[in-house]
Amino acid sequence: MSINAGSLLPAVNRVIALAADKTRELDRNWDSSRGTPVFTVEGKYTTRGWTEWTRGFQYGCLLLVGDALADRAFIELGRQKTIERMLPHVTHIGVHDHGFNNLSTYGNLLRLMNEGRIEEDVWQRTTYENAIAASGAVQAARWATTSCGLGYIYSFNGPHSLFIDTMRTIRILGVAHQLGHSLMGENDVQHNLLGRSIQHGLATSKYIVFHGDSSHSYDVRGRTAHEGMFNRNDGNFRARSTQQGYSPFSTWTRGLAWAMTGYAEELEFFETLAEDEFEQAVGISKQDVIEEFVRSARDTCDHYIDDVTGADGITYWDDGAPNLHRLGDWKAAAADPFNAHEPVDASASAIGAQGLIRLGRYLGAADGQRYSSAGLCVARTLFDEPYLATAAEHQGLLKHSIYHWPNHWDHVPEGSSVANGESSMWGDYHLLELALLIKRLAHSGSYPTFFAR
Repeated sequence: MSINAGSLLPAVNRVIALAADKTRELDRNWDSSRGTPVFTVEGKYTTRGWTEWTRGFQYGCLLLVGDALADRAFIELGRQKTIERMLPHVTHIGVHDHGFNNLSTYGNLLRLMNEGRIEEDVWQRTTYENAIAASGAVQAARWATTSCGLGYIYSFNGPHSLFIDTMRTIRILGVAHQLGHSLMGENDVQHNLLGRSIQHGLATSKYIVFHGDSSHSYDVRGRTAHEGMFNRNDGNFRARSTQQGYSPFSTWTRGLAWAMTGYAEELEFFETLAEDEFEQAVGISKQDVIEEFVRSARDTCDHYIDDVTGADGITYWDDGAPNLHRLGDWKAAAADPFNAHEPVDASASAIGAQGLIRLGRYLGAADGQRYSSAGLCVARTLFDEPYLATAAEHQGLLKHSIYHWPNHWDHVPEGSSVANGESSMWGDYHLLELALLIKRLAHSGSYPTFFAR
């Protein structure tokens, strides 16, 4: 059966309707003194202290529902919560997650104003723009250089640590640059935010995205490592590592999905920039940067399609998980979230599907059809049971999401040996973001981007 955005509209509308009910109820019932909702346990949201990276998704879901339904009450509620509670995240110097928290909130509000979906207001615009500019600069200050002349935004682990996750958070540096901002350093030196975001993407491609062209024993084209570690005495790359994956030599699939979507979105952004902006930012031609980002986007998306998913486009939490072999030819069958051996991570699939669709659109009909179709197929699976949380008593939207399986932070229901049936704030947000993207494509509406065109 052929698939296109229009054919998914009934499922999209169902997702959005469910999201409206669930986000409203979570907002009414969540006690913010407990912290930020992170994932569900037996269908009820709970918190988990590690870093505060999910609050933006909580309020961002309100904004996305309001956007999808043209419902001003949802947008106003998301706006109020953003203004009241997100400012500490703008100036949070201890995390690499600014693009998650602050573009999901302030960024969505600015996008809605740019699209004319909420009325123009100079003071609201100034608030959103200043918050994004400050957040981008704070993230850019987490800077470490490499011996090869590049640099990267370092993770919460410290200056030695490059995370694959950050490939989707550096977009906030791009918006801050677009707003005319820069990071001021010692002796009033101005650091170019676009330059740092580009360098980060190049360093990520060089050190923790595999391209199938090296002698490394585990060099599978498109595979990503969760973490790259550097000697901070001289900037030399030392080793790959992982925090939430199985090993440094397998693909933690949510990390892969962050890279897929991160590179695809950056390519969309680059289309709006002039050649001289690249030269000024990094001293590298725009075409050379684009070629490397296209390479990483295609490699990671091909790896997702060819190597890490079941027949329905849904992935397990890591393609090297030690008990996957017990499932037999798992790539030839639909993923089974209720199996007895390894968890499915539907959140990775929701994130990755958006990357596939965006890359397909960027490449155009001839080269991009493979990716667009794959992304829509993943979405079709996620927009239905057993992944869509249709029960009213379940507070989540997307089931079978995994946070940190090596640490066993994920709830294992009675009678099961692996985690299943639970939701996460990032999974819910990205399923809703995916639904909004497909709805816009189906109606030939304004194409949603994190930046202003």
